[in-house]
Amino acid sequence: MLKILLKLLNIQMIVLVATCALPVFVWAQQNSAQTVEESKQIDKSPLTDLGTEYLNSIVLLQNRFRIDFEVDEITMVFFRVYGSPPIVLVRPDGSKIFQSQADGGDISWFDTATYDMVYIKNPMPGPWQAVGQILPNSRVMVISDLQLHAEPLPKVIFSGEILKQTAYLTNAGKPIDYTAFRDVVSLNINFLSTNNPNSNNFGASTQTIASFEDNGKGMDETPLDGVFTGQFNLKIADGEWSPVFMVSTPMFTREQVDPNLMLYPNPINISVEMNGGGEGYHKLLIDAAREHVDMSTLLIDGKIQFPNGDVQNFSNTETTPNVREHQVVNYEYGVYRVKLTAYGTTVDGREFILDVPEYSFLSEEPKIEIVASQDTASVADGLEANPEQLLDEKSMPTSTLILIIVGANLFLLCLGGGGIWYITRDKKIEYPQTDVTEKPQEKKAGFFAGLRGNKKVSKEPIAESPKPAPENSGFIDLSLPKD
Repeated sequence: MLKILLKLLNIQMIVLVATCALPVFVWAQQNSAQTVEESKQIDKSPLTDLGTEYLNSIVLLQNRFRIDFEVDEITMVFFRVYGSPPIVLVRPDGSKIFQSQADGGDISWFDTATYDMVYIKNPMPGPWQAVGQILPNSRVMVISDLQLHAEPLPKVIFSGEILKQTAYLTNAGKPIDYTAFRDVVSLNINFLSTNNPNSNNFGASTQTIASFEDNGKGMDETPLDGVFTGQFNLKIADGEWSPVFMVSTPMFTREQVDPNLMLYPNPINISVEMNGGGEGYHKLLIDAAREHVDMSTLLIDGKIQFPNGDVQNFSNTETTPNVREHQVVNYEYGVYRVKLTAYGTTVDGREFILDVPEYSFLSEEPKIEIVASQDTASVADGLEANPEQLLDEKSMPTSTLILIIVGANLFLLCLGGGGIWYITRDKKIEYPQTDVTEKPQEKKAGFFAGLRGNKKVSKEPIAESPKPAPENSGFIDLSLPKD
């Protein structure tokens, strides 16, 4: 019985201890949670250190940030409301830095309608503040080691090829996920000629091949996703080039030079067989450099411009290793222009798109051939044997024409002279019956009369006897008979 009582007493003691210990445990847990929360509140400071461990973006708390004493130089970007004036920076000692005070030495300032980029050399350590219409979710970006990471270019690329390539930006080795930063930098790839005298690009100037964009246009798939897409259009001379990746900001430029590469000539070859497609058709032949292109994968999309300006589109989707053929209607004489876009796969399995240079050919009107008979052929043979005779016969029509012209002029001259003579010829002068002693008037001989008779005309008057009356004239002769 005593043992049972002792066991009951022990159980009651255990329950009593547990009951007393439980509030203490709960109180300890609450104090511990409160301590952690207080420590978090103590650590949550409105000032953010910008020390040697650079971050891509620091959230601005009440537009304040802190610069560590180990920072020798800093480049920051502040994003603000569109069209608002540049911000004002306040140093830890209360002095202010305005955009107009930037001297380009220790302080450089670049501003646009949406952001300010500020470079400060040996900045004052301590808490800084930015005053202005800064966006609510804006960040101050500290640029330390900005790089462009792009995929390497293919080993075999062609002149005229259209490429798609993606890239992304990092700052201090960490990807930049702030989409507003895309307006601050420009991403380009330039090709520099190696000036190899054995290449077609010897002496060529620097060519900008692509500009990377993150706007969802062109070949960029998603806008503002942090992935920049570049579209290459290699309409440059083939040869050896040095690719240079360039990241530019308004204040500095970073370049990355890749190993030299060889840009091969456009592999698509175009030729034409005049009237090769039968009567009234030309045959267009399209082939490729088979050491680089898998001919069975070649697809053609093109258009033909006829001499009269009409345009005809065509395509060829055959999957065969043979040369591609296309019939071109010859319904007009002149210059035909062919423009192609080729799609295919290289021998190493890389797909490509090619902008093929324009190809043109001339369709001439056929010349009329005269079929000579046997007699004509014999005459031609004789003329070839005697070229002087041929020269004389060729000159005969000209001499005949001259004789005809001279004869016609002489005929017109004679006709005109006869007409003038008829008008100006001398007429016989009849005088009335008067006294024989009356002197008749002198008559001057005309010019043509003198020419006609070649006789001297006497100026003395000639006595004319009265003319007998003609018979049956109706007059009666009343003269007296002579003795």
